[in-house]
Amino acid sequence: MNTSEVLLDAFGRIQEVVHDVVDGLDDKTLSTRPEGTGNSIAWLVWHLTRIQDDHLADAGGYEQVITAEGWHDRLGLPFDAADTGYGHTGEQVAAVQLSAEQLTGYYDAVHARSLEYLKTLTDEDLDRIVDRRWNPPVTLGVRLISVLSDDLQHAGQAAYLQGLLANSN
Repeated sequence: MNTSEVLLDAFGRIQEVVHDVVDGLDDKTLSTRPEGTGNSIAWLVWHLTRIQDDHLADAGGYEQVITAEGWHDRLGLPFDAADTGYGHTGEQVAAVQLSAEQLTGYYDAVHARSLEYLKTLTDEDLDRIVDRRWNPPVTLGVRLISVLSDDLQHAGQAAYLQGLLANSN
C-alpha cells in the first residue's frame, strides 16, 4: 500500500461508521442529548464532518464543501459557514436539528471531495507544513492523523449513543 491508499482506507472507515450510526434513525433520535446536556448524534456527525471539511480544504487549498456545494444553505443551521462546532455551548449543540439524509448527504459530499484530494498525495507531501501557528509547526501528515483521530472518536461516540438510545426504549 502507498500513502494515498492507506489514507483512503482510513477515511473510508469513518464513512462506514457514519452510515452505520445514522441510517434509519428518525430526527428525534438524532437530536436526543443524553441527560439533556450531552452531544447528540446529529451534532457529533455534523461536527466531525465540519472538521474534515474545514481541515482538508485548508490543507489542500480548495473551497470547503459546505460553501462550494451549497450545504450551508441546505442544512439551515444558525451558524456561520466557517463554524466547525469547536467550543459550542449546550444551546448551540441543541440547535443542530438535522435529518439522517442531511447528515449523510453532507458527509458523503465531504468524503467524496476528501478522496479526490487524498488520491493525489505522496509520501513527500506528508512533510509539508500546513500550520505555522503551533510549535513545532504542523505537517500535513500530522494534520491528517489529527482529523482521522477526531473523526473516529466522534463517530465512536455517536455509535455508543445510538446503542444507548436503542437500549433505553
